[in-house]
Amino acid sequence: MQPRIEAVQEKKLVGKCLKMSFSKNRTMELWRSFAPRIKEIKNSADSDLYSVEVYESGFFDNFIPEREFDRWAAIEVTDFNEIPDEMENITLPGGLYAVFIYIGPASAASIIYQAILGTWLPKSEFLLDNRPHFALMGTEYKGEDPGSEEEIWIPIKRKINNK
Repeated sequence: MQPRIEAVQEKKLVGKCLKMSFSKNRTMELWRSFAPRIKEIKNSADSDLYSVEVYESGFFDNFIPEREFDRWAAIEVTDFNEIPDEMENITLPGGLYAVFIYIGPASAASIIYQAILGTWLPKSEFLLDNRPHFALMGTEYKGEDPGSEEEIWIPIKRKINNK
């Protein structure tokens, strides 16, 4: 499991947000409310879908499945001039990300997240950064299909060497 490391520029997204936890996952509810309305967003940058998680600082230090976070269903836009009713905007700050390719049904993606945060990250030269996490779902994303493909973007920063 070797990610590519990418520095990304700030991204503007428009979509819907729901507060949820890992124990009370409302992802399907969120996407069911957002997906039928995507065409209302007139200034989209492309057709990719973003599933964004915004966690409080230290969220994973002492993991509690009931702790809430914000999850977004969104698309990238060129500007925030036109936001449809009942939708909101979020800006993803630029920075360094570890990008992992996940192939499999969306409902089984938690396995790769556990491997990333529990195995890859501690052995890497990086630390988790306090910025939004996101999954990028492009043309190869097929939901629960075993051949579905998405990119998982984990915000990182370099470990500081104390020599």
